[in-house]
Amino acid sequence: MRIAVIGDCPVFRHGVSELIGSAPDLRLVVTAPSVAGADGGLRGADVVLMDLQESGPRLAAVVAELRARGHAVVVVSSSPRIDAVRVIRAGAGGYVSRQAEGEELLTAIRVVGAGRCYVSASAGCLLEESPRFTDREQDVLRLLANGATDHEIAHRLRISKHTVHSHLDRIGEKAGTRRRFDLTRLAIEHGLTDRA
Repeated sequence: MRIAVIGDCPVFRHGVSELIGSAPDLRLVVTAPSVAGADGGLRGADVVLMDLQESGPRLAAVVAELRARGHAVVVVSSSPRIDAVRVIRAGAGGYVSRQAEGEELLTAIRVVGAGRCYVSASAGCLLEESPRFTDREQDVLRLLANGATDHEIAHRLRISKHTVHSHLDRIGEKAGTRRRFDLTRLAIEHGLTDRA
């Protein structure tokens, strides 16, 4: 999996580059202080890991631009209340707290690179839980938001895949969508991203 690292902090770029270099299944293709500074280096990247000190709207615009180019995006930030919901809405597949350990960062990269969503547990305090979902629906949403497949949700909750699909159908009816990105965003908005 080919990774690009975009960050305005040189220490962050160096540390993450070393971390990616230690993972045999990941290959660093470019590191730069900005998207523009990466020149053509982003072209071959599967996942763009981004840590930029930008305003929420500007960060969301950069995420949307990268998604439009076909890149999966993981945003690293220390401001979950400001950034997480906005960047997920803009198309980021992952959100990781700047306080995350290296292994969590690598997990987020792999999960997002595989086409799934990943949200750091620390972003789970964004909003209070919504009462409109049952406890079981909240369990399903929480696992889905942390990148679990339907099979993994069934295994973790000790229910059948058919039951998982039934819960997802009911959640989808309440939310008006069954798209995983939209349901992940919904989970973030309702504080359902802490790991079960």
